[in-house]
Amino acid sequence: MSDPITGLVLTGGGARAGYQVGVLKGIARIRRDAGIVAGNPFPVIAGTSAGAINAAALATRADDFDAAIADLVEVWANFEVGQIYRADLPGIIRTGARWLGMLMFGWLIPALQRRRPQSFLDNAPLRSSLREWVDPARIHALMQQGCLRALAVTASSYGSGLHVTFYEAVDDIQPWTRSQRFAVRDEIGPDHLLASAAIPFVFPAVPLHIEGRIEYFGDGSMRQSAPISPAIHLGAERILVVGGGRIREPPGPRAGCSEYPNLAQVAGHALSNIFLDSLTADVERLQRINTTLELLPIDASGRTTLRPIEVLMISPSERLDDLAGKHIGSLPFAIRSLLRAVGVSGRGESVRGAALVSYLLFEAAYTRELMNLGFSDTLARRDDVLRFFDWQRSSPAGENQAQSEVGKVPG
Repeated sequence: MSDPITGLVLTGGGARAGYQVGVLKGIARIRRDAGIVAGNPFPVIAGTSAGAINAAALATRADDFDAAIADLVEVWANFEVGQIYRADLPGIIRTGARWLGMLMFGWLIPALQRRRPQSFLDNAPLRSSLREWVDPARIHALMQQGCLRALAVTASSYGSGLHVTFYEAVDDIQPWTRSQRFAVRDEIGPDHLLASAAIPFVFPAVPLHIEGRIEYFGDGSMRQSAPISPAIHLGAERILVVGGGRIREPPGPRAGCSEYPNLAQVAGHALSNIFLDSLTADVERLQRINTTLELLPIDASGRTTLRPIEVLMISPSERLDDLAGKHIGSLPFAIRSLLRAVGVSGRGESVRGAALVSYLLFEAAYTRELMNLGFSDTLARRDDVLRFFDWQRSSPAGENQAQSEVGKVPG
């Protein structure tokens, strides 16, 4: 029997997606220790928001998994916010300052109403960066060569309110339609990735051609009730899911704040709801379906279109908000000033608005720590990873070498 088709689901979360790269580096390390050096372990890849960009970059090098991971590590280990959005003072004045001015005085000054800013930040640099990281023509060629079966990215339409999955596949997979979401077969390009990663309010909406018309799309994590679904529709029989937030809080009293929440805290809480909450619910739903299918008699299971899907989920063991609070000082002065204007204040683990910062902190000091955490979390799940992929356990020497790499991001 051939190996089951393995899917990879990379979720959204802005700068938090650096954690995904650490997890993938850990997977690559465990894979090499198991003596496997060829092939693509993820023939089906689905991504949302920043996860969509990582997914497309991975698909661009689907013929060499280790090289693909090395490229991703190199990018995320040397990140600067200027690669994603304008962080210079003129750029901030044209976007964030005008946005705040419109928010506070737009009702009073008619001139501001005629020059409505489209977003809090200008992510024009991201389009240039995508040309370096992603090659749509190469993705298509690798699919024809058999290195990749399918790639999917998701975005949310501001016009229709529907959640749309854009996908490219080798097999003749027909588009699917579900409640409040549907799929469109298309060649994945930079505009799809920009749309999928357009965090609401923070980055501008992106126009995409769909069904003969133009609609404006924003971040695919919005209204994403079933983030695992695209990988299943595209043929995945077992799925590795990388989350962007800690699934379970440790026992004991939780830290809180008795002060009224400011704009940054409300925005961070809203983004966490958009990016994190639906994934846990979807994994739990899939596990319930698996349990139900196990209870069905053989004749009944043969009459259903449902099939069991093995899922391995790896998520941060630490609060990424706290990690972001330690590195807020690495942001350019103009960005720090803009964030202070919406209520971000403090240092370390006591930063107010740290959740918002955690999505925007595309700086190497933070992204390197995220990758180190993802790498160490994955090595801690070594046995689960080996069982999931049905790989042989590595030798103790290989395991010790892998453990020594924790904290050493490049390479």
